[in-house]
Amino acid sequence: MDITFLTDIPVLGVFFELVLWLLDVVQTFTPSIIRSAVPIAFAALTGVMCERSGIVNIGIEGTMLVAAFVGWYVGVLLAPHLATDPTAVWGVTAVLLIAVAAAMLAGMLVAAVHAWLSISVKSDQIINGTIINIAAFGITGYLVTLIASSSPLSAGSFKPWRPPSELVDIPFIGWILNGLLNQGPITIALIVVVVVFQVMLFKSRWGLRTRAVGEHPRAAETVGVDVIKLRYRNVILAGAIAALGGAFLSLEATNSFQDGMTRGAGFIGLAAMIIGRWSPLGALGAALLFASTTVIGRAVRFTPPEGDLGRFMGDLPGQTFDALPYVITIVVLAGVVGRSIPPAADGQPYEREAAH
Repeated sequence: MDITFLTDIPVLGVFFELVLWLLDVVQTFTPSIIRSAVPIAFAALTGVMCERSGIVNIGIEGTMLVAAFVGWYVGVLLAPHLATDPTAVWGVTAVLLIAVAAAMLAGMLVAAVHAWLSISVKSDQIINGTIINIAAFGITGYLVTLIASSSPLSAGSFKPWRPPSELVDIPFIGWILNGLLNQGPITIALIVVVVVFQVMLFKSRWGLRTRAVGEHPRAAETVGVDVIKLRYRNVILAGAIAALGGAFLSLEATNSFQDGMTRGAGFIGLAAMIIGRWSPLGALGAALLFASTTVIGRAVRFTPPEGDLGRFMGDLPGQTFDALPYVITIVVLAGVVGRSIPPAADGQPYEREAAH
């Protein structure tokens, strides 16, 4: 149905013109939007896993950065010795698989440190995460400067799969299928993780225990749940999820590591977790919302709207669109944070009765 006549309405026509242009941008740039959402979504899922277990983790940014560096550098070290032809689908090589595994191990080690400080030492969880972030930025920045001086070879990167035209050309849903399938393996893994996590969190015994530990750990302990063990396990598992976001940045989105390449994805992920009400599907939806703002600046440069609206948007400084994801984060949080209730025991250290 043609609704372009709405743009001829005085004053409101500009609004409808903007809306129609944004809808066209979403359809055109769907693969890019999903790729931009990957690190944010993995960060949000990490936050969901931790906070549903009662542990606040603002060190997700640092965890992702360490994983991105380790995955990239392991690939650089192994590339000369394990040179293999990439597969036809996704360009997978043994080097890339080992690099992803190393990144996940690094993420789990960083998460284990946070778990130890938060659960056993019972130090302030906010401070723990802050220390992890500062240390990650400082150490990776220093190491990449040293390594870059030797001009290391790249380990390559995963490649997106190109869906057949028969799928892409299906009316109404072809652009959705293209957006979902025109991706690399880590992006596809994100969709799988979200679905499995959603089902497990709300439909399994593990999920029931996790939610109980995050809401009322003492009551969970009285029915036989080992609160300490469950929190350790979940926080370390969450580190592996965060590491996938870091590996995406250095092994799929690019084939290199840049200082501070997470660019706030961990913090935006925490906002997506809150907006998504501590659920995996909600977190993914919020991540897609934030990611969609990152492509607007690109769309303005390549496919701007026509007329005065296009000229106005084209005259705006590029930094305006760079800041848009962070502005949207603040605006959306201001509107929903009061209505989003975190798990009752979130951030509270737990001591067994026998310890008193």
